[in-house]
Amino acid sequence: MKIGISNFPTDYSMPAVALARALEERGFESLWVVEHTHIPASRKTPYALGGDLPSIYWESYEPFTFLAQAAAVTENLQIGTGVCLVPEHHPIALAKRVASLDSLSGGRFLFGIGAGWNAEELENHGVAFADRWKVLRENVLAMKACWTEKEASFHGKYVDFDPVWVEPKPVRRPHPPVFIGASSKWAIERIVDYAEGWLPIAMPGWEERLDQLNALCEEKGRDRASIDVSLFTAPESQDALAELQAKGVNRVILSLPTSSQDESLKVLDTYAPVIEWAKGLA
Repeated sequence: MKIGISNFPTDYSMPAVALARALEERGFESLWVVEHTHIPASRKTPYALGGDLPSIYWESYEPFTFLAQAAAVTENLQIGTGVCLVPEHHPIALAKRVASLDSLSGGRFLFGIGAGWNAEELENHGVAFADRWKVLRENVLAMKACWTEKEASFHGKYVDFDPVWVEPKPVRRPHPPVFIGASSKWAIERIVDYAEGWLPIAMPGWEERLDQLNALCEEKGRDRASIDVSLFTAPESQDALAELQAKGVNRVILSLPTSSQDESLKVLDTYAPVIEWAKGLA
């Protein structure tokens, strides 16, 4: 069982270099950070959890820059987006950014993706909210072509380009794993169709979606073991962690609140038992 950390990094929270070193020293396997290019000031799209939207949503760093600093001072720490809002990027440019980070980190990049929940944010990038998942799918398939083909091309409704050379190629073969961060019944279908991983949050109903994933893999002839399930949760005991492992969860991702370095280190140290529990699992 792998244990990761998720964070909204800002200019007033623990710096990338210090955080990455602290995680590797304490035995964490991965670091996942969020993405929002901006938050529209209109605030027409309500916050899904209710109430005011926390300011960290628009104050967070651009994830690839932050993760590059984290990779530069570590040797084994996996670095991931949790999640990158793929429809807000041009697929050729994003393919190069992902491949560059994966190459520079020695193949340590984990590509968590999502379609976005803020309609105005997407519209500012020229993407209609209703089209976001269709755009995401074409972007991902186009990026996979860029990562794996010398002369990559793609012809779809939203993405269209003739043969191009996109270098460097990722170190991880055939490319960094793509994790879809959503938990609808349609998200499970998308994972089986074109992803290598799933990033669910341990909210009511997630286990039903896990059952759907298992059943759909069997139906479609997809090896369930080829899909990395990484769950955002905080297990309360080694037995709870073992139960998740038995269900096919490969990684648990713990939350690190956005706070000062001193406070962040205290939180990380409270997670020491989880690291030990993971080591003790067969």
